[in-house]
Amino acid sequence: MLQPRIRHICHQCRSLLSSTRRSYATVVEQPVRSATTTQDAMAFSPSSAPMRKQAGFQLKTYKPRTPGVRHLKRPINDHLWKGKPYLKLTFAKVGHGKGGRNNSGRVTMRHRGGGARRRVRTVDYLRAAPGKHIVERIEYDPNRSAHLALVESIKTKEKSYIIASEGMRAGDVVESFLAGIPSDLMKSMGGVMDPGMLAAKTAFRGNCLPMHMVPLGTQVYCVGSTPGKGAVFCRSAGTYATVIAKDEGGSGSKKKVRDVTVRLQSGEVRKVAKDACATIGVASNPHWQFRQLGKAGRSRWLNIRPTVRGLAMNAADHAHGGGRGKSKGNVHPVSIWGTPAKSGYKTRRKRNPNKYVVQERPRNQGRRKRDN
Repeated sequence: MLQPRIRHICHQCRSLLSSTRRSYATVVEQPVRSATTTQDAMAFSPSSAPMRKQAGFQLKTYKPRTPGVRHLKRPINDHLWKGKPYLKLTFAKVGHGKGGRNNSGRVTMRHRGGGARRRVRTVDYLRAAPGKHIVERIEYDPNRSAHLALVESIKTKEKSYIIASEGMRAGDVVESFLAGIPSDLMKSMGGVMDPGMLAAKTAFRGNCLPMHMVPLGTQVYCVGSTPGKGAVFCRSAGTYATVIAKDEGGSGSKKKVRDVTVRLQSGEVRKVAKDACATIGVASNPHWQFRQLGKAGRSRWLNIRPTVRGLAMNAADHAHGGGRGKSKGNVHPVSIWGTPAKSGYKTRRKRNPNKYVVQERPRNQGRRKRDN
């Protein structure tokens, strides 16, 4: 982007500007403010507004001292722990899994291999332990996009890793209500479970609740699908789901929640069990998608190998390969295995409904009739 040049002003123009300048003895009228003006209103008054509005978010950039940092951009996370992880909850990531292989050694995930040494953090996705937990610190995890929070139980002093929510900091207190409502909470409500009062006392950022206790319209992450199992939805950075409906069954005063409907960020609407787990808030590190690695070597540090275009391959390696010049042989775009790459073949293909139906034989078929 071209920068504007600063031009010098001649002596004649300076004399004209000096005549229009205000002297030091000039009285400036102060803006009239009412006696009932609040501090927030004074802060956002036009007289005290800044010249340039800083909207949105900021990314950490670097001076282009080398070509590798010229395009490097990172989200600002000054609150992260600077030390090593809690070693008792980690194990080394080695073997075929680091190179995208399965247990038989075959490549099941392409473009994986190399990378810096890392340790896998064991994350508690179920959060079945009751009681209050104190957040000791927020840590970076090389195995996922979201940040982790190391929490410690106040009663048992056991530590565990959970997916941190956006805005969670060290010293916060989080709690899980999957095991039921505590007795002291029931006493504070007068012994009667009031849904509105219960939501006001439990639906806080970082708390884990069963789906039937989450108020409508609440943003949740780490959402489970079945009771007794861990979270399966909205575990990446900045993801969340919205509770939009609760299906009730029964009649009269005996109505109970059967299942809960949530809307994912993709627009998909799913039904989950009423006792499935869900954490209030949004998954941490929402600006992760705007990062820029800056150079190819940084991608190799993250265990990502290069991706070669099919057009640049030989004819024996890809359907788009071969030929003279840039040409894919006047064929429809396909993957390396020959499946169509467009037209929604993988995402919008419907399965045959009759393929998975188990057909039962009639009871009387194949039996001989008894002669009377």
